[in-house]
Amino acid sequence: MFIGKVIGKVVSTKKEDSLHGRRLVILRPQLVDSADPSKFKDGANTIVAVDTLSVGEGEWVLFAQGSSARQVEGLKSVPVDASVVGIVDSVSVKGNTTYQGSAS
Repeated sequence: MFIGKVIGKVVSTKKEDSLHGRRLVILRPQLVDSADPSKFKDGANTIVAVDTLSVGEGEWVLFAQGSSARQVEGLKSVPVDASVVGIVDSVSVKGNTTYQGSAS
C-alpha cells in the first residue's frame, strides 16, 4: 500500500465495459522527505485509480497497485492497476503527527 493525495478526477465516456459506473481519481503519491523524515513531499508522478470509497479532492488516501489493486471487492476481473483502499485520518512519524485529515 501507498499514501497518495487526491488531486483530480478522470471522466471517460468510452471505456472497457467492466469500468462503466466506476469513478476514477488522479492521485499524487506522498513520499517521506529525505531531508526531514517527519514531513512528506509530493511524488513526481501521478496515478489514475479506481475510487472505491467516494473520496474527495485534497484527501489523503491509501492505495494499492498491481494485482493487489484487484483484491478489492468487485474488482477481481476489472483491468485496473490502482485502487483506493482507505482514507487517511492521520499519519505519525517518530511520534510527530505529520498529517491530520479534516475528519479527525
